[in-house]
Amino acid sequence: KNKETKDKRYYISSQLNTPEIFLKHTRNHWLIENKLHWSLDVILKEDESRKRNNNIAENFSIILKLVLKLLQEKQLKNKKISIKRMRKMAAWNLDYLIEMLNF
Repeated sequence: KNKETKDKRYYISSQLNTPEIFLKHTRNHWLIENKLHWSLDVILKEDESRKRNNNIAENFSIILKLVLKLLQEKQLKNKKISIKRMRKMAAWNLDYLIEMLNF
């Protein structure tokens, strides 16, 4: 708790950047990664998945990312409806699902 830690990172780059710039890029990368994984877990319940055999987990992860992207694109047109709500509406209503896939 409240313990200071240090990490070393090594980069190979043709850019002439300062360590501070590399740190900024690294933090931005993980910010994006964490946001994606939060969405996949909270909205699409990826962490609850029991798919562990062969390529099933990897294939399903790709499908979930595609679904999330479709939901995000649909939400741009109607920000009043949450992505979680749109997912449920698509599951309950075949016409809504088809409309979503035709964007």
